[in-house]
Amino acid sequence: MEELAYASTEAPRFDAAFRAGFAELLAWRRDVRHFRSGEAPDEAMLAELFDLAALAPSVGNCQPTRFVRVDEEARRAAIRANFEAANREALGAYRGERAELYARLKLAGLRDAPVQVAVFCDEATEQGHGLGARTMPEARRYSAVCALHTFWLAARAHGLGVGWVSILDPAGIAGALDVPRAWAFIGYLCVGWPREEHLIPELERVGWQRREAHPMLRR
Repeated sequence: MEELAYASTEAPRFDAAFRAGFAELLAWRRDVRHFRSGEAPDEAMLAELFDLAALAPSVGNCQPTRFVRVDEEARRAAIRANFEAANREALGAYRGERAELYARLKLAGLRDAPVQVAVFCDEATEQGHGLGARTMPEARRYSAVCALHTFWLAARAHGLGVGWVSILDPAGIAGALDVPRAWAFIGYLCVGWPREEHLIPELERVGWQRREAHPMLRR
């Protein structure tokens, strides 16, 4: 610890070319739902992506993210059934043209994504000793989302596509994957090589919702 306290490392300098490349990476980070079948990324690449995800920030350095790689077909089938039930229920909440459009949307790549990963937050973790989470325990979940997004950007940098599936019943997912009760479900990721590339998000292309800048308030 004493060596760490006095260690000095020069911070990297990110030039204009790097910043431009990073902006391009953010722009091309798409929610992918169409994957090339039968083509999976190699295990070394996936291991690198999970290592990079561990660099994401977490409240109190508690690192509460838990990745569950879903390989068994029976479990994948349970996930698909969960999605189909939740999707039918979601469709029932819309009316008219919006319902017709929703019914036409492809909202998950669960049948063709070669790699599938469930992301959870371990809300009972003792790592971090509760720092920063006593008044805002939900910060642990936000930390897991940061790890998810870091994984997503790293995957895109390697040319991989990622789709975040949230039309799911969390309790059913936890049961299908047999995870500890203290783990909160964050999202389900479909990972693979994209069948096609688009700069404009699919939901914007089909007329569901335009992307807009976040509101900015000043006080």
